Amino acid sequence: MNFKRKLLIAALPFAFCVSGMAQAAMSLKIAEIHPAGYPTVVAQENMGKKIEAATNGELTFKMFSGGVLGSEKEVVEQVQIGAVQMTRVSLGTLGPVVPDVNVFNMPFVFRDHDHMRKVIDGEIGQEILDKITNSEFNMVGLAWMDGGVRNLYTKEPVRSLEDLKGMKIRVMGNPMFIETFNALGANGIAMDTGEIFSALQTGVVDGAENNPPTMLEHNHFRNAKYYTLTGHLILPEPIVISKATWNKLTPEQQEIVKKYAKEAQFDERRLWDEKSATSEAKLKEAGVEFIEVDKKPFFDATAPIREKYGAPYADLIKRIEAVQ
Repeated sequence: MNFKRKLLIAALPFAFCVSGMAQAAMSLKIAEIHPAGYPTVVAQENMGKKIEAATNGELTFKMFSGGVLGSEKEVVEQVQIGAVQMTRVSLGTLGPVVPDVNVFNMPFVFRDHDHMRKVIDGEIGQEILDKITNSEFNMVGLAWMDGGVRNLYTKEPVRSLEDLKGMKIRVMGNPMFIETFNALGANGIAMDTGEIFSALQTGVVDGAENNPPTMLEHNHFRNAKYYTLTGHLILPEPIVISKATWNKLTPEQQEIVKKYAKEAQFDERRLWDEKSATSEAKLKEAGVEFIEVDKKPFFDATAPIREKYGAPYADLIKRIEAVQ
């Protein structure tokens, strides 16, 4: 609650200052925690170039990748006050401030990767973007990036639920993720992405959970050689623009930004599939063992999380399950 209040207090005066101002030409900053060449980075760079061309250079974009403008949480705070204009943000970071997105954050809420994509491409995906836009978060939800399937990687192999007992596992700073790993018998520990490498190296954590491209690009495979295919989370990630910035755009510019953000959703997906395949191959070459497990015990152990956090979204969950 303090996090939310602090951000809103910082954001509102700025929003009031700029509301109603018309500004034709603008230079916009996009910030990314991921490094240059990462699918979400490339897709947003392509989006920026298309918007520049479509607006005859009225809107220009500069990408700041590799976390140079701060952690994801710090970038979110900068976007809220309009100091950074756009970013791709993890739903784990959004969940504590826009509770409605937590329906996508629940373990095993999607059957598989294709199911998640069908949901975000349809009316449910747009509804959740609208929830972000209409919340007090001071951002406009534009489109979805594919964050892949999150699995478990550890220093010691996890071949069953029993092996996970007592392990310290890094998760994003969302109470639901901490509770999910606690329900699995581990100890969920919240930590920024940039801290994971040294935490694995020094034994502060025994493992983390993420997709293969992140494990590879952030060099986590150097200290964690076992990748267990739990598939516990399949997280889409919204592209958002600062509401302060959005309100400065003309209606025509807003339509152009929306159009090319939606195009980026599918551009990133193609890049993601290519990157995932090459990342898996590189991880295996580097000696990472990919472990298949029976997912049912993991699904059953996380039932209390779905019951606790899913209660307000029972109808929405039924609609997600009905998407074929």
